[in-house]
Amino acid sequence: MAIDVRVPLSVGEVAHRCGVTIATVHFYDAKGLIQGWRSVGNQRRYARDVLRRVAIIKIAQGAGIPLATIKAALDGLPSGRALTAKDWRRLSTIWRNMLTDRIYSLTALRDQLEGCIGCGCLSMDDCPLRNPGDRLSELGDGAVLLEKGAALKG
Repeated sequence: MAIDVRVPLSVGEVAHRCGVTIATVHFYDAKGLIQGWRSVGNQRRYARDVLRRVAIIKIAQGAGIPLATIKAALDGLPSGRALTAKDWRRLSTIWRNMLTDRIYSLTALRDQLEGCIGCGCLSMDDCPLRNPGDRLSELGDGAVLLEKGAALKG
């Protein structure tokens, strides 16, 4: 039996086919990640191309890509059609570069943290994590964050 691609899907059908909850479908719709419409009976309906969009959203979220970034990327693609392999290459290249940058930053943070473990935060002028460039010296000597309840402003 052939599937008629012109027949829209209900919220429940989208949720079931994508392995998400109905609330998730509504959330993605409300955030503009996917688009549906109201039927004559006032029920949400979706074109079948939304299935691939939801799959891509789930993959990107699993990789730690923020929803706003996912939305911006999807907004740059044509609507009303299923996403293609070319679309996916474009998105995955952008996100791969973001993930590479994040991995580099986290690796640098990890390496700085290893050097910081033994200090006990008694040498605040030499801490690249809490006091880069010795910015806390302007607040006074010693553990000024603990003593005065001050916060380091980025």
